[in-house]
Amino acid sequence: MTRYFFDDCNIKWQSLEGFENLAYSILNIDENDKIIDVIFKFAANQQIILHRHLALNNTFVIQGEHRLYEANGALKEARPVGSYTSSPPSDEPHREGGGDEDAIVFFSIRGSDGILYEILDDDLNVVATLSMLDFIGLYKAQQDNAEK
Repeated sequence: MTRYFFDDCNIKWQSLEGFENLAYSILNIDENDKIIDVIFKFAANQQIILHRHLALNNTFVIQGEHRLYEANGALKEARPVGSYTSSPPSDEPHREGGGDEDAIVFFSIRGSDGILYEILDDDLNVVATLSMLDFIGLYKAQQDNAEK
């Protein structure tokens, strides 16, 4: 069987200040239907900041292994390439990361025009949020950077 590899060299990866081991590229935002389509790249064998999802997240693993970790850093789940998952909003905090290679995961964030993610410190205090308006601003900045 031939194995094909995903080539991300034409994706203009963006970064968020304070979010180590994570890059993103927003593909589309449908404000009327409250849908954000974005690709996240999680660094190999690293974890991103502790957070919780406050909106439905549908994911598809394009490359690598998408790992989810408990708040204490223990591995909770490993999703192999080709995995599709639909995750409802949850109060359970977690971290995410890549396996032995960078993981590239398509996220379709759905159903809310309010707060989509809460960012937490290690004591589970909310230190920041990401809302629909934040993603709209990031998307505009990404489009403006692409034109330069």
